[in-house]
Parts: sequence; structure tokens; C-alpha cells
Amino acid sequence: MTLRWTPEPNIPKSWYSVEHQISRAYSSCLTAVRLKQLATKHEKDIRVCLVEKAAQIGAHTLSGACLDPRAFEELFPDWKEKGAPLNTPVTEDRFGILTEKYRIPVPILPGLPMNNHGNYIVRLGHLVSWMGEQAEALGVEVYPGYAAAEVLFHEDGSVKGIATNDVGIQKDGAPKIISSMRAEIMEGYSSTYRIVPVTIFAEGCHGHLAKQLYKKFDLRANCDPQTYGIGLKELWIIDEKKWKPGRVDHTVGWPLDRHTYGGSFLYHLNEGEPLVALGFVVGLDYQNPYLSPFREFQRWKHHPSIRPTLEGGKRIAYGARALNEGGFQWKELYSVRNIRPSCHGILGVYGGMIYTGIFYWILRGMEPWTLKHKGSDSDQLKPAKDCTPIEYPKPDGQISFDLLSSVALSGTNHEHDQPAHLTLKDDSIPVNKNLSIYDGPEQRFCPAGVYEFVPLEQGDGFRLQINAQNCVHCKTCDIKDPSQNINWVVPEGGGGPAYNGM
Repeated sequence: MTLRWTPEPNIPKSWYSVEHQISRAYSSCLTAVRLKQLATKHEKDIRVCLVEKAAQIGAHTLSGACLDPRAFEELFPDWKEKGAPLNTPVTEDRFGILTEKYRIPVPILPGLPMNNHGNYIVRLGHLVSWMGEQAEALGVEVYPGYAAAEVLFHEDGSVKGIATNDVGIQKDGAPKIISSMRAEIMEGYSSTYRIVPVTIFAEGCHGHLAKQLYKKFDLRANCDPQTYGIGLKELWIIDEKKWKPGRVDHTVGWPLDRHTYGGSFLYHLNEGEPLVALGFVVGLDYQNPYLSPFREFQRWKHHPSIRPTLEGGKRIAYGARALNEGGFQWKELYSVRNIRPSCHGILGVYGGMIYTGIFYWILRGMEPWTLKHKGSDSDQLKPAKDCTPIEYPKPDGQISFDLLSSVALSGTNHEHDQPAHLTLKDDSIPVNKNLSIYDGPEQRFCPAGVYEFVPLEQGDGFRLQINAQNCVHCKTCDIKDPSQNINWVVPEGGGGPAYNGM
């Protein structure tokens, strides 16, 4: 889809900079379907093109996910008859605070954000795949395996369209025997089809095209910095005796300290086999450079209230994705706008819970102010000398696992001989600044083992090795790098993770 976009003079720039806390593919499918529905309603004949970098629609999609079906039902009122994969209505909500050895239950009162009555536990990748089928049935032209790499602009500065990247190009820039040059999709005629003169960017969290738009239109001026989290997820087949289809379980607390925002989820799916989805989210405004979100996740699974569910089970999938935290663009998000920043007081996460109870449940989120975030996530790390190293236990291979065997379950693959998609603005910074001041946090915040500091082949010292083949496209490095020296750009279409219903 293509967008000709000139910002309206009466709309604040900050309105355009809002990022949606939903899956890229989910939002793009919804948008494409709605456009075709509106065209049919108004008897207009328009062509809608959806470009997706994953090899298949939904293959890069990862979320918890507990779905509020209201917007979904507006688009697909007959979703049950059409067989949408919403198989697990929530039957039970549980919330608790974890200490190292105990779980303290917390009641979920009506109206609180953790109340999922009426929602569905879904495998979002499967839902997105189904939505892609519905979009095609309505006439949407769906092009998986094509990575939108560049925003094209008219001479007057308005958006003209997008260009996919070249395919079949070697690392040195030379074409391979079989290669294809980029395609430009814009208003007017492309090589094979006509496109309507509108481009809609539905990239989800920290999109690489959105970054180009921020710079071009100065969209980050006069607005608070966006803050993020990293979500790590696994799918397990467990002992059927421990399976509680429809149960939703959330926790905060251990193993994170009170100043680190985050928590966990454990969802029991009803998919014909005893399947659970479990995951861990860490706010990317954490301060200790020694923290590893992946290893915190693995440690959390050993908690006495979590481990029994997994014992005797088998892990079948792993993945990770950055997600937006904070910001309000819908009615639901406005009412919870202060929850994330309220966790940065003296009491940390526990103070945030008290604040939430008072102003969200008792006063129904009607506080007349909006709390400010501290700053961008990349500015929050403290120097390593001011922090205590974290000693993580070794994985046991049954409940907890090492990083590389986890990445193997994500199905991640890239053509190795292609231009780098993880680029450095200055090659000297990783060692001279990040390693020397922060002890190389990129080797810990990456959930796929992409970044390693390895000894130099000759002489003393280290160099940063980038294992781009492992990249799961989570964007965490682009967000959390304290030097803002890493620039994530899109690789060839069709590469990356190959999630199956994550």
C-alpha cells in the first residue's frame, strides 16, 4: 500500500508519531480489510496492495496474546462461521506478586486492566494468517516475502510510495547470478499494476520506515520519547493433568528487582493438545547493564509456582519481540497512560501497583494529569562500575535453556551472503564506549545472541562480532543501545524468524 502524506497544519505533530502496541502484520491486515470493506460499501473500485517481509503472512508475528475482540468483531462479525482461530475464551484470571520462593495472590477487581473477562487467548500468528486469507478473498493483493526498505518522496516532500530492497545482492554489493532489483510501489503505474495514491505504514513497534518518517517530518519534536519493553515467549506441550484451558496467569516481582519494570504471563490454550504459552516482559528502561532479559526469563521458569506446570513437558517454540509501552491513542490506553511511569517512584513497581489501584480502579483512571517518562530507554543504563553483576544459574536443559538452542526453535534464517542489515554508525564505539563503560550490554539485551565481544586475533583487546544470521527482528538493539550507534535496516524479504502460531 502506498501513502501520499502531507501533515495537516491543524494537527499536532505528536499525533503522527504515535506507535501502536499491536503486531505489524495484524494491523496491516486489519487496515487492508477495512479499506476493501469501505470501497465495497461506497461502490468504489480500488486496488489494495499489502507488502510483508515475512515469507508467509504471520511468520514474523509474536504476541502473548490475549485479544479483546471488539475491533476484530467490527470487521468480521461472522468470524465464527468463517472459522477464525479464536478457540480459547478466557475462563479464569489470576494475578500474583512473586518473591524468590512464594507467590502472593492479588485479587483482580472488575475494571482493572488485568481483567480479561470476554477476551480470547490466541496464537496471533495463526490469526494473522487467517486474516490474510480473508483479505485476499476481498481482493487485497498480498505480497509476502517482499521487504519494504525505503520511503519514496515527491519533490514537494510528500510521501510518494515505498521501495522494496534489492534481492540477490552479495555483501560487497555485487549482484549474484540470480538477482532482482528493487521494486518501487507508488502512485501511478508500477511495472505491472496500478496502485492507489495512499500509503499506510502499519509496521508495529519501532519500524524502520517509521524512523525515516520521524526524521523527514520531525515527528518526534514536542512529544515525550516512546518507551519500550522486550517480550520473550515460548510454547510448551505439558502434562494434560496440569492443563487448564482458558486460564490466564500474570505475575510481577521476582526475579526482577522493584526498580525494573516487567512481568510474566502463562496462558493455557485450547488447541486440541495441552498447550501453554508463557513469556516474560522487561521494560527497556532498566538501569543495570548486567541484566539479561533472556536469562531473567529462564530463571523465572524455576519459580516454585511456575516450574510444576512445565515439569515433564516439552518446549516447542521460542521467539522475542520489542513492544511499545506507554502512550495513549485509544480510549483504553488513555485510561492506563500513567501506569508505566508510576513505577519509577521510590517504591518502584509496587508503588505503581498502589497508584494503579487508586487511580484506575477507585477513580476509574480519571486523574487530570499525565505523568512524564524519564527519557528515552537508551539513556537509562548506568555505568557498569556503579552496578552489581548478576549471577545467573546455568540452564538445566529441562526447564531452562541456553540462548542458541532457543534461537534454533525460532526457525530463524537469513541468506548469509547479503548486505548487512545490522549496521554501525561508528565501528569504534562498541569497544571504546559500550564495552569500556557499560561492559558491552548488547551481548545481554539481544535475545538471539547476535552480538558478541570476542578477543582480537592479534594483540590484546576485543572486537564486536555481529551474528546477523541469528537476528529475530525484535529491534531491541536499535532501541536499547546506549550509544544509539546500531541502526537496524531491513534484510532481504523472506528471511528472519519462521514462527508457527506465536
